[in-house]
Amino acid sequence: MTRLSVNINKIATLRNSRGGNNPDLLKVAMDCERFGAEGITVHPRPDERHIRYQDVYDLSKIVTTEFNIEGNPKEQKFVDLVLATKPHQVTLVPDVLNQLTSDHGWDTIKEQDYLKKIITVFKNAGMRVSIFVDPSVEMIQAAATTGTDRIELYTESYAKLFAQGKKEEAIAPYISAAAAATKLGLGINAGHDLDRFNLQFLMENIPNINEVSIGHALVSDALYLGLENTIQLYKRALEVK
Repeated sequence: MTRLSVNINKIATLRNSRGGNNPDLLKVAMDCERFGAEGITVHPRPDERHIRYQDVYDLSKIVTTEFNIEGNPKEQKFVDLVLATKPHQVTLVPDVLNQLTSDHGWDTIKEQDYLKKIITVFKNAGMRVSIFVDPSVEMIQAAATTGTDRIELYTESYAKLFAQGKKEEAIAPYISAAAAATKLGLGINAGHDLDRFNLQFLMENIPNINEVSIGHALVSDALYLGLENTIQLYKRALEVK
């Protein structure tokens, strides 16, 4: 079964826009779990423009499903935060400072030595590690020698082509990438621009995805459909017929 982890960054963005604590990020996280989400994802950035570092400490005390923290480990503050809060999973993303959103995976060949070292740090602390990668067989083959437990397939290109009606072209590199990951013994996560329209086709073609983390589209849908109903719609889209 593929797990749905709800990224609550956009909830924090809304809260921060007016100050105070409305909406209450912790309550939203607990409600997501109550409504059926199997995990909570956050991606704190150095400028704390959405998730604040204190949010991560607070969430680590109340999340009862799976807690996943995403971020760039080249920021020492991020490494310290993860080691202090010990989430179930840390997802390593090669963001640059002030980047609007994640837009590429790791070059697992050039960054091989660095990734081996930092992954060892997190695994020695008892966490599962996933690394963000593009749907490239070559990059996944190199990811397998870093010591990571999983790869997270960066799905923006899939989502863009799917929206243009090019479903088969969209999914082809992801099928190859997932097959390579499975052959190499890596778990598979997926995320970025996934929504309730493109999710089911992804699952029909790659049913062995362990987890998807979805934030922007899910929160946007919830404005119209309600949070509880939206989470159920996304979980339904994850079911392979």
